[in-house]
Amino acid sequence: MGIILSIFYGFVGLFILYIVIETAVRKGINSSIIGQFIENKYGIKEDKKSFLDDDIDNDK
Repeated sequence: MGIILSIFYGFVGLFILYIVIETAVRKGINSSIIGQFIENKYGIKEDKKSFLDDDIDNDK
């Protein structure tokens, strides 16, 4: 029982770490000078509110 709980906590910790790193990188790129230049030049603006918006089943 203890090993299963340990594995579960490990997966939960890695998932939280993934969300934190993804958010930091996305905000870092979007707020950088190059990111703003590309956004202004090409008009690329993603309206994704969550990483779940990349889901295949979430087509609009």
